[in-house]
Amino acid sequence: MNAPYNGDRAQGTGGPAPSQGTAPGTPVPGQVPAPAPAPDHDPYVQDAYDHDPYRSQDLSAQDPVAEVLYDRASHPPPPPGTFQEPGPLYAAPATPVHGPDPRVWAQTPPPEPDGPSRHLPYGDHATTTQFVGVDSLVTGATDDRPGPDAFAHLYRDQQAAPRTPAEEAPVAAPAPSKPAGRAAGLLKSSALMAAGTIVSRITGFLRTLVIAGAIGVATLNDSYQVANTLPTMIYVLVGGGALNSVFIPQLVRAMKNDEDGGEAYANRLLTLVMVLLGAVTTICVLAAPLFIGMMSQKIADDPQRMDVAVAFAHYCLPTMFFMGVHVVLGQILNARGRFGAMMWTPVLNNIVVIATFGAFIWAFGGFTSTGVTEAGITPEGVRLLGLGTLLGLAVQSLAMIPYLRDAGFKPRLRFDWKGHGLGKAAGLAKWTFFFVLANQIGLVVVTQLATWAGGVADKQGHGGTGITGYNYALLLWQMPQAIITVSVMTAVLPRISRSAHDGDAAAVRDDISYGLRTSAVAIVPCAFAFLALGVPMATLLYFKSGVESAQNIGFILMAFGLGLIPYSVQYVVLRGFYAYEDTRTPFYNTVIVAAVNAGVSALAFVVLPARWAVVGMAAAYGLGYAVGVGVAWRRLRDRLGGDLDGAHVMRTYTRLIGACVPAAAVAGAVAYGITQWLGSGPLGSTAALVAGLIALAAVFLAAAKRMRIEELNAMVGMVRGRMGR
Repeated sequence: MNAPYNGDRAQGTGGPAPSQGTAPGTPVPGQVPAPAPAPDHDPYVQDAYDHDPYRSQDLSAQDPVAEVLYDRASHPPPPPGTFQEPGPLYAAPATPVHGPDPRVWAQTPPPEPDGPSRHLPYGDHATTTQFVGVDSLVTGATDDRPGPDAFAHLYRDQQAAPRTPAEEAPVAAPAPSKPAGRAAGLLKSSALMAAGTIVSRITGFLRTLVIAGAIGVATLNDSYQVANTLPTMIYVLVGGGALNSVFIPQLVRAMKNDEDGGEAYANRLLTLVMVLLGAVTTICVLAAPLFIGMMSQKIADDPQRMDVAVAFAHYCLPTMFFMGVHVVLGQILNARGRFGAMMWTPVLNNIVVIATFGAFIWAFGGFTSTGVTEAGITPEGVRLLGLGTLLGLAVQSLAMIPYLRDAGFKPRLRFDWKGHGLGKAAGLAKWTFFFVLANQIGLVVVTQLATWAGGVADKQGHGGTGITGYNYALLLWQMPQAIITVSVMTAVLPRISRSAHDGDAAAVRDDISYGLRTSAVAIVPCAFAFLALGVPMATLLYFKSGVESAQNIGFILMAFGLGLIPYSVQYVVLRGFYAYEDTRTPFYNTVIVAAVNAGVSALAFVVLPARWAVVGMAAAYGLGYAVGVGVAWRRLRDRLGGDLDGAHVMRTYTRLIGACVPAAAVAGAVAYGITQWLGSGPLGSTAALVAGLIALAAVFLAAAKRMRIEELNAMVGMVRGRMGR
């Protein structure tokens, strides 16, 4: 329509344009009202501006939907004194000070004035109203710290002394939050535990080196290894497996649900463990000869070896009590987010044992000069080594007390066990007991066969082929697992338990997938490194016990090699069952692993010569876990609704293995050539190991880059970012 309207007539006649928000004829403050001209009669636009149907000029009555969608944190209203009064209707807009630049596609908006506005809807006070933008809500969504209560103003009338707006203190602007998301917290906790585990493992290797330098790697060390392995086996069988898999998720739930944060439950658990292990330790010390015979019939048939082994066992068996105390105190700290103490205190144990065997070398001489055997070691020497082993575990457990006090936990003896959830945990633990029993039966079979084969091979002049060589290679082989996989899953396990308790299967699946893929970046290359460079690794570490004995340990390490991959995967997958308090499935799975391990080990003992029998047993260890992974994976996938992110996980492992195969081949060839040139002594082993690792890393990184392994690229980017700071 081309009907005329009052606005044009008023401007055309020279009259003042009506102000925005002011009805025609309303006097403007500070001005003398001019006589309004008589409007022409127009039936179409008569009194068109007398009624404001949307009340667009009343800020307290704006559309609430538009008000909610408006982000006042990003675009705050102007401060008091800068609010411009409404201008005339249909007037030409003022020229903006910050005009658009045609050369810039996305022009930077003009700066917004600081300070609160005096024009706020719903009667809010300008000096106390705080606006929260959408960006702040999104970027802080993963922050673990609780934010301010957005509904506190609804309960102002219930507070004791209401204050007037003039009396209220201005609210300070919130400090910028740190990006402490879930992944960042896990990486920080995992890095702390990995650092402690690395130092612990390094000192553990120094301990094995000093032990080998003091008593060699032949039959005397086999007797010490059997006696020192006994308390660990019995502890894990009696309560160690239940503590890690059943009682710790229960402890996390007690912290979440109990009013005291789970402190009473933790003290009851600590008291129960101390009483139980105290009784078991007393019985085991009295029955030490029986246990030595169960572990090795070959040692029991030799009176001299039997006497020395039983004497070592009398000092080593009480360490199981301190093992249990250390684990309970460490898990209490882990449940409270203190992950470092449990990984760092074993360093003290290693230092004490290193000092003990160093004192033995100082007092009686090293193995290379004395060739000490069971027949030549003195009772004073046995007493020194036994007391040092016991003292190391005692110092390790007692060192946890300062960390507990710092965390606000007060250890107290509590015997009110009934009716506080320990019975439920004990019921769940029965399957863990059978789980550990099956595992330990397999270990007993391997120990019996390895000590027998080692005794025969030692008489043939081949040292390092018994249970000592098996344990030393196993210790080196398990280092990547302890540093990477255990550290990652120890930090993830409390959250997996919470997700399982809340019924969030997707979160459990994501955490399991994260643990598998993140650990694989280091586990897979390490497995191929053991396969390619096992011999120079062992000869460099154990050359003082004899080059041939060290090489035999290296062959055992090579046989362990690739089994590290299923061993790590099995550890991660079983955490999913423990989070759901399912201990029966891990038991059945371990029965399968132990049966395969024991069966193939027995086959290797019968088929292979005595020198190579333990090498076959090491290969059987990884084969058993490969079979167990297939069973556990299928059952956990069914438990989580048929989805375990298998395609993503398999793609990562396949690409990593594809990159490691050529890398291991090149590294093995380089190491073999250098040892043929420089020999297998310390110099040749060092050169072969260094050159082999460089070749393996170079080829692996080049192949992995072409395969676009996202987990490896993320880790490399993170390392570069850290180094660039």
